[in-house]
Amino acid sequence: MTKLEERAALKSESGSLTYLVLICLIATLGGLLFGYDTAVISGAIGFLQTHFHLDSTMKGWAASSALLGCVLGVTGAGILGDLFGRRNLLIISAVLFLASAIGTAIPATFAQFIFFRIIGGVGVGTASIASPLYIAEISPASIRGRMVSINQFAIVSGMLIVYFVNYFIAACGDEAWRASAGWRWMFASGALPSVLLLVSLFFVPESPRFLARKGRIVEAESVLMRVGGREHAAREIREIRETLEKESPSLLEAFHPGMLVVLAVGVSLAVLQQVTGINVFLYFAPEIFKRIAGAGVDAALLQTVVVGGVNLLFTVVAIWTVDLLGRKPLMIVGYAGMGLTLVGLGTAAYFEQTRIWVLVFVLGYIACFALAVGPITWVILSEIFPTRIRGSAMSVATFCLWVANFIVSQTFPMMDEHPWLVGTFHHAFPFWIYAAFCGLSIVVVLWFVPETKGQSLEAIEKMWHRRFSDNSR
Repeated sequence: MTKLEERAALKSESGSLTYLVLICLIATLGGLLFGYDTAVISGAIGFLQTHFHLDSTMKGWAASSALLGCVLGVTGAGILGDLFGRRNLLIISAVLFLASAIGTAIPATFAQFIFFRIIGGVGVGTASIASPLYIAEISPASIRGRMVSINQFAIVSGMLIVYFVNYFIAACGDEAWRASAGWRWMFASGALPSVLLLVSLFFVPESPRFLARKGRIVEAESVLMRVGGREHAAREIREIRETLEKESPSLLEAFHPGMLVVLAVGVSLAVLQQVTGINVFLYFAPEIFKRIAGAGVDAALLQTVVVGGVNLLFTVVAIWTVDLLGRKPLMIVGYAGMGLTLVGLGTAAYFEQTRIWVLVFVLGYIACFALAVGPITWVILSEIFPTRIRGSAMSVATFCLWVANFIVSQTFPMMDEHPWLVGTFHHAFPFWIYAAFCGLSIVVVLWFVPETKGQSLEAIEKMWHRRFSDNSR
């Protein structure tokens, strides 16, 4: 046997972590664009308000219209992913991202801007399902949480990158230029990563679990062997076959009384991730720093960059702890920290404290979210549903996530800018509401969410079946 043949044989036995990381990184470009496209509005929203003469309701619509697109995207993405594959779903999202980047940069009217923001939102909704599903279905159980968390790392990386882009574009001209042309360059900048994702996707394989469901066992085994070696591939194919033999061929299985429990857990986690207020800070951070903390435009955009940096830093910590400490402990710590910092932020806003306290509480909130709630929610959603309905069930959960995001993003400017809605404490009220939802989240995680650390996707599914069988006796 030659040395080349020996290396090939060794690789077939052990697999290639490098190969796995590379294809997962390509998949996470969908997450990067997810973050980039949703957060670009934070730097542009004030200039859009000036350019199109928007009131608070229309300002909220400018931010939340993309979320309507997200709702539309997830409505069909799960079913399309189950029919045509996760990779093809990511290709669709890349095309939508590119169209949105170009369209939102050149609108003549606010209606045209909204149309292309919705198109981008459809891309975000599609990627929010396709990226974590693809990564979860191709990664070994021992590192699956870490690999799916890399998608959250990509999301916050996209946010941080666009915060820098927004800051430097805003620095290129005066206030009049920013309101007339600067915001257009902010949106146009998304075209480059969109093209990168679209081209890169033609070099990655399809999800092995999708291939197995379509009867393409040899292809699925080949992908699994390259990822984890011959023994890993044989074990995974055996478990996948056993699971598929027991599953109903109908997508209506998601609404079986037993599966409804799993669906309810997933939907609850998705909605609670949003109603605890994260996207208020991601979409409106500069406006919060200007309105509550009294910062100028440049200072507000620079503080938003700091927010993005903290988000990225603690997401890295989450990646290295999610498979060591488990999902539930980190989620509980994360929600507790978020709740405490939200109470502090609301109190600082009520008493009109100096900007340093607002920045400290915002950064503390972001750190707690990034450490746990941000990445781990997506990890759990990608794990808990049965293989045959995983795309469709995750679509339902993610649909609810984006609806909740839309409601929060639409209502925050209304509560923040209109004292007659909630009285003299209108600046503090939203943050106290989000803190109350953090308390509810801790209860849900403690009582209803199973620990999935280190378990294969098929083992998690068997755990649910055992639980339903025990409850029915």
